[in-house]
Amino acid sequence: MAPTESAFMTWFRTEFLTPRRLLFNFLWYGSHFAVFGYGWYSQQSNQRLAALNGLKFSVWTSRGAGLVLGYDGFMILVPMLRNVIRVVRPKMMWLFPADENIWFHRQVAYSLAFWAMVHTTAHYVNFINVERTQVRPQTALEIHYAQPGGITGHVLLLIMVLMYSTAHKKVRAQCFEAFWYTHHLAFFFMIGLWTHATGCFVRDSVDPDLIGTFPFYSTGHCLGYESWRFTIWPGIIYFGERIYREIRARRETQLSKVLVHPSGAMELRINKPSFKYTAGQWLFIQVPEVSKWQWHPFTITSAPEDPYVSVHIRQVGDWTRALGERLGAGPDVVAAITSDALKGTKKEKDQYELGQRGDFVELANAGSTLPRIRIDGPYGAPAEDVFNSEVAVLIGAGIGVTPFASILKHIWYRQKRGKLGALRRVEFIWVCRDAPSFGWFQTLLQEVEEAQTDPNFLRINIYLTQKIGEDMLWNIAVNDAGAQFDPLTLLRTRTMFGRPDWKSIYTNLRTAIEGGAYLPGREASLKTNVGTYFCGPGSLAKAIREQAYAASSSTVNFKFYKVFYKARFFIAGKAE
Repeated sequence: MAPTESAFMTWFRTEFLTPRRLLFNFLWYGSHFAVFGYGWYSQQSNQRLAALNGLKFSVWTSRGAGLVLGYDGFMILVPMLRNVIRVVRPKMMWLFPADENIWFHRQVAYSLAFWAMVHTTAHYVNFINVERTQVRPQTALEIHYAQPGGITGHVLLLIMVLMYSTAHKKVRAQCFEAFWYTHHLAFFFMIGLWTHATGCFVRDSVDPDLIGTFPFYSTGHCLGYESWRFTIWPGIIYFGERIYREIRARRETQLSKVLVHPSGAMELRINKPSFKYTAGQWLFIQVPEVSKWQWHPFTITSAPEDPYVSVHIRQVGDWTRALGERLGAGPDVVAAITSDALKGTKKEKDQYELGQRGDFVELANAGSTLPRIRIDGPYGAPAEDVFNSEVAVLIGAGIGVTPFASILKHIWYRQKRGKLGALRRVEFIWVCRDAPSFGWFQTLLQEVEEAQTDPNFLRINIYLTQKIGEDMLWNIAVNDAGAQFDPLTLLRTRTMFGRPDWKSIYTNLRTAIEGGAYLPGREASLKTNVGTYFCGPGSLAKAIREQAYAASSSTVNFKFYKVFYKARFFIAGKAE
């Protein structure tokens, strides 16, 4: 039996050795070492800095690392320019991982932390050596705590400690607000980064040559890098974008309906005539009555053709629970709906009528009005690529099914208009852990399934991986006998139990395509493109990607795309 690969090796191979990541890492980290080498050389070879170069390796290292920090200071805000990315994405995907902007933001942050440690350590050695050699009549403590360079440097380190510690996944899960508020210290971080060189530490004179206007030093004797002239531009653009987002978010917006599904998800239907989006995108939501400052990201679950914008929210974190209470859909109501949905019963509780599995409840909000709401967006990659393949395989795992609500609706609307592009078949696969989660998505699947004029166009495959209890098993057996619809999902398609066999799925799909029965009229000499669009955990993405590519042949070409979503669809306190 072959030894299993360790978790670390799996992570290392995925992050560094896949072709796309390998190319990215070569260019990304290669550019860092090139910038570091330039900074080292320009300091070492500058004859005007001969006295300072007497400190040797420590000053050369600090200068090289300092220039890299300027480079990272420029790049750290680039993936946060969401409106800019939305515009440049179609033309820049080959160069910039626009669909993975948060991942790229983290890569810059990791690099920033590493070079900050290198820069800080080298400067500590510099300051000690300045005091020891008296190349300047100063003590290390004076440089550390009485000069702008030392003061801003320590403030920057403090801000980094706060931002990095609260950005950890476990901290975000326990207290998302800590992450949210400390990350807004980025404003002060950027101010500190731009003013860090005002102390004129790198100079060819004993005393600093200071002036009364920004940047407060003269270039006659102060020879430090003026990287702030470049790093400030993303900050200016980001600030302008935030102002634009604020203006856009203030446009007329109305929360029109609140629906509660058996899964416990609240569906918010919002009217905003100025809001234009495409399938697969996401938005930010703010409810001032719940929090005046917090904006939370959610995946859009409606289609562009719908007369409203909808999101689905599950009450798991502080913010979503507070929102549920304000809307009159507190945990007790949700628990009752979910419990009755599991039992398939119909009961009365307070003023809410609890329907059978798959039904939703529209809250009447008697005696109260719906709160004011603001939305900002849309952001993220549109799903128009789906229509470029003859066959689209849509795979959602758990809450990863969220973007496909909008995508499936969009496909349905385009099918009705006869504008499917190259798309001829759709395979939808949902791997779900528990039965109640079917509830919110089930209504949509029923509508899409019933609307099919061509029974072969859309095939729905649902896999339930939960261990079935005896009561539920008996209920399924009783209701499934001779029934036209599946007792769990109320779809014509039967629910399958256990995990999918991805190798068999892709091999059978390739065989069916090559045999001609799957796509009638297909010419055997032409290559068929099959696009897999997956949303879910990275470990599962790796397994599906491998099996998809392994199934490719000379006549059937399988491609794999990972759809990115906002995990706050379900979990307040977890944002990917």
